[in-house]
Amino acid sequence: MKLYYSPGSCSLAVHIVLREANLSHELSMVDLWKHKTASGDDYYRINPKGTVPALEFEGNLLTEGPAITQYLADRYAPALVPANGTLERTRLHEMLNFLSSDFHKSFTPLFYLATDADATDAQRPVITKLTYLNSLLADGRAYILGDVFTVADAYLYALTRWCAKFKISLDTFWEFRGYMARVEARPAVKAALHAEGLEEDYDRR
Repeated sequence: MKLYYSPGSCSLAVHIVLREANLSHELSMVDLWKHKTASGDDYYRINPKGTVPALEFEGNLLTEGPAITQYLADRYAPALVPANGTLERTRLHEMLNFLSSDFHKSFTPLFYLATDADATDAQRPVITKLTYLNSLLADGRAYILGDVFTVADAYLYALTRWCAKFKISLDTFWEFRGYMARVEARPAVKAALHAEGLEEDYDRR
């Protein structure tokens, strides 16, 4: 398997799931501004969408993080997803849809904000989504859907790491900060961060 990724992007979720499933894989870094791989190949020829993640396997190319993570879990690591046809699986779809649309897109204005601009207004949509996610964790659950780590946690963790990049503090979201530390403590997560050259952000308190 070959994962096309950009360090710290949402492709980190797929990287984590590959390691949670103990799957042998190759990493191919993509420059998303130039749309070139590290070897200089035109990434559009590999993935016409020009986005990461993309996973090559058995002559196939699969794109979109929620689809890739569910495929990997269903085939290789069923403990990472509820069984198909159950309400719990539908809850997973519900959460992945929220993360890939509402939460992911709430960061978009921040990526295009001028360096010296006031980020307060652009941060508000992210903070609103964090408030909702924090409320789910307030019942004492260990992970976002309950007490079992799922592919939704890999995706949520990857996205929430962007808060540090955009100076959005988690200090007022105590349940969420603890959640991030729990996810980051997982060996597969630490291994993925190390492989991508990323620092651990949420295990300092």
